[in-house]
Amino acid sequence: MSLPIRSISSHFAVVGQLAVGDLATVAALGFKTVINNRPDLEGGPDQPTSAAMQTAAEAAGLAYVYLPVVSGAYTPEQIQAMHDALDHAAQPVLAFCRSGARSTQLFMLAQPI
Repeated sequence: MSLPIRSISSHFAVVGQLAVGDLATVAALGFKTVINNRPDLEGGPDQPTSAAMQTAAEAAGLAYVYLPVVSGAYTPEQIQAMHDALDHAAQPVLAFCRSGARSTQLFMLAQPI
């Protein structure tokens, strides 16, 4: 399976919503950490929950971070949490949301000035 992953830096990439079954592929691609930036049920009942994603990520040997944010409404606390997550995450990191745009924006906001 080919996932539409977009590299943002040498250690960070983004993708749209993943399925539980995608996490083994993510690990096989060499990622070490997955960050979920999508709130549970944002996409309705068919969206996998964070708990299900975390279970699958850990079963695939991935570290998992749940940092749900609403697109365009990032708080200073969420930006700091993303910075902290990136600072401590095993690399490379793959973050996801609905389309990957929110994860990209949050990554950019979390960079030191």
